[in-house]
Amino acid sequence: MRHANTIGFRINDGWDDFVKKEFNKAYYKLLLEFLTDEYQNKMILPNKDNVFEALNSTSFNDVKVVILGQDPYHSYEECEGGILPHAHGLSFSVPSTSKKTPPSLRNIFKEIELDLGLPKPPHGNLISWANQGVLLLNATLTVENNLAGSHQNRGWEIFSDNLIQYISNNKEGVIFLLWGKFAQNKETLIDSEKHFILKSSHPSPFSAYRGFLGSKHFSEVNKILKSLRKKEIDWEIK
Repeated sequence: MRHANTIGFRINDGWDDFVKKEFNKAYYKLLLEFLTDEYQNKMILPNKDNVFEALNSTSFNDVKVVILGQDPYHSYEECEGGILPHAHGLSFSVPSTSKKTPPSLRNIFKEIELDLGLPKPPHGNLISWANQGVLLLNATLTVENNLAGSHQNRGWEIFSDNLIQYISNNKEGVIFLLWGKFAQNKETLIDSEKHFILKSSHPSPFSAYRGFLGSKHFSEVNKILKSLRKKEIDWEIK
């Protein structure tokens, strides 16, 4: 549904208890003022309907795994459907029509092949993971075209931190994949006695060989889910 105080953003009803409280907070009202002006006057990614795609694709009740990214991709690409943004609201993911697979995502697919023996995917859209309960959350949900980090420190980090804490407080047995120092700094928001935390270096080409490749996080997630008698994740992108 569309909520008040969202300038047209679409948000899954399953997150109502969380978002209604956040939207009434001072930080979010300031963030909304900023975003209203940005969307009116600049090229902002992702499109408005995709800003909360992570929440729309994975409802609160379905969350089994959280993969935390930092910023949305900040560029556009010519695709079959025209000029489309790489960012579509899911961390690390790109639309199925994208001809390019970003370097970090390539390393994610490389680790899946090493870990599970799955073939190279035909595209980089991770929506099938999201639909199985993998929350693909960026800490900052919007960005200006070609200006990486341009919407940091505007309030999104408060929103995403509060969201992580909300999941930690209100669920049990969620598996958090914290790749890289930025994501690992969020560990203090998670109750490690109730949840599972898997850490490695970031899948970026600058750090993937320092622990991400060979981490076997994808098979480890399924081992944990199996032990909890929950349905395992099918990591294959078709």
